[in-house]
Amino acid sequence: MAASYDEAMPSRYIEKLYDDESFYHIFNRGVEKRDVFMDEDDYKYFLGLLSRYMSKGKKKDGSGRLLPDYSEQIELVAYCLMPNHFHMLLYQHDKESIERLMRSVSTAYSMYFNRKYKRVGKLFQGRYKAVYVNEDSYFTHISRYIHLNPLDIGADYKSYPYSSYSNWVDGDVTPWLNPKRALDEFSSGEDYAKFVSEYETVKAELDMIKSMLKEE
Repeated sequence: MAASYDEAMPSRYIEKLYDDESFYHIFNRGVEKRDVFMDEDDYKYFLGLLSRYMSKGKKKDGSGRLLPDYSEQIELVAYCLMPNHFHMLLYQHDKESIERLMRSVSTAYSMYFNRKYKRVGKLFQGRYKAVYVNEDSYFTHISRYIHLNPLDIGADYKSYPYSSYSNWVDGDVTPWLNPKRALDEFSSGEDYAKFVSEYETVKAELDMIKSMLKEE
């Protein structure tokens, strides 16, 4: 069953989504907080969709239909895929390009997931969320927040295979990813790695406090 159109449309979190030459933090989770990535192939399929729509050049689907190419309209700056949700930092050149990209990715992935696991209905928790990154303080910290997400499941964010951390730190090249636009404010990948690690301890302390409060 195809995904609902609502799953690919923005929600009330959006603030001036149609501004061009702007950064946006995009995120969404599975309906009822369910896992949307069940195995390695699921992660790879989602990343394959990003590659499909963000890579330059003409591409066709299995039926020979020409697929959209958003590489000139939008840049993927950072991402992290978690078992039940995902985060992306995007920079759009063209108004409405995020809406078009998310419609393509969300619909195609939901169809793949429902077919594979023999289910019907919505996969994601309503419309995707988009936050307009219009403050320097938010922009500085959002990539760090995205890349530290694996800590929430007890994984090492430095070696987590489904995030863009290695592209930022080690200079790993992925044609459809462009961290340079945000990395320019750091002197090197090592400098960025230090920036991220400085918050790791703080995050652990905050998580511990939150856990304690839940137990009271």
